[in-house]
Amino acid sequence: MGVSVSLVWVNRGGLGNSNLVFGVFIAQLTLNLLWPQVFNSASYAVSLIMLLGMIAFTAYYAVLIYDVSQVASMLVWPYIAWMSFASLINVAYLWEAI
Repeated sequence: MGVSVSLVWVNRGGLGNSNLVFGVFIAQLTLNLLWPQVFNSASYAVSLIMLLGMIAFTAYYAVLIYDVSQVASMLVWPYIAWMSFASLINVAYLWEAI
């Protein structure tokens, strides 16, 4: 994510609305930083919603930056895949808690 946002920062002149792009990035980063505390407090439903938000924000970020830097966009695709897998694990924990 750091390399991706760095590439976008260097090429930000080509962005239509850089505030939107960096705002979306900060939103996913904030959810990412808060998620472990929520998950470890056994709030599995809330942590699942947070993961889905992270996936949505990251996918939106990838779409927004694709025309500026395809490499920066492709760098976040494995992260989206990882969060999708983490969501399945989160669902399993939620299922067990019910």
